[in-house]
Amino acid sequence: MKNEKQPGMLFFAKDLPNICSLLGLLSTVIGIYFAIKGNFQAAIITILWAVLFDWYDGIIARKMKNRTKAQGIFGGQLDSMIDIVSFGIFPAVLLLSYGNYNLWFLPGAFVIIAASAIRLSYFNIYGLIDSKTYKGLALDNNVLILAFIFLFESFFTHEAFSILIYALLMLLSALNLSSIPTPKFKGKWIYVLIVYVLVLTSIFGWILYN
Repeated sequence: MKNEKQPGMLFFAKDLPNICSLLGLLSTVIGIYFAIKGNFQAAIITILWAVLFDWYDGIIARKMKNRTKAQGIFGGQLDSMIDIVSFGIFPAVLLLSYGNYNLWFLPGAFVIIAASAIRLSYFNIYGLIDSKTYKGLALDNNVLILAFIFLFESFFTHEAFSILIYALLMLLSALNLSSIPTPKFKGKWIYVLIVYVLVLTSIFGWILYN
């Protein structure tokens, strides 16, 4: 690509898969806003949709036959940058906010973001073990699991639940960096994700307005 004329940066923003990625980033930014404000149900809803956009950008990219090599490479880099915001910074901010910004929650926030950065950097070099298998737990699983755990928030005191999600996110960070083979969910799994997102959006939406 060194001999090719370099397109402008906004040229890539018009690429449909990248538009989908940026919509996911928008969802995450809104989620970070809600997390900072302490509206955790709304924050969870928006990050669930960020995961859905993250899955769909790859689906769209694979269906497009006329994408250039440069568009594919750029899309992969953009997706990685957005992943660290969605699945690293977002859960770290949510943890800090839920812990009322107590100093003891700061190491946990660092671990979450550092683990995300290390995992994504490793993945960008080595990729999958094979076409169906990741090394370690994929980052998007973290927020999907976190969203499920939040369904049970009302059964705990605020302090107890803050400790629970702290421990959970540390465990997930360890799994992200582990060498345990985990399946890559693709194909018809997108329909499972759609149902999951819609069901949890409905439940958390009901909680918000009741």
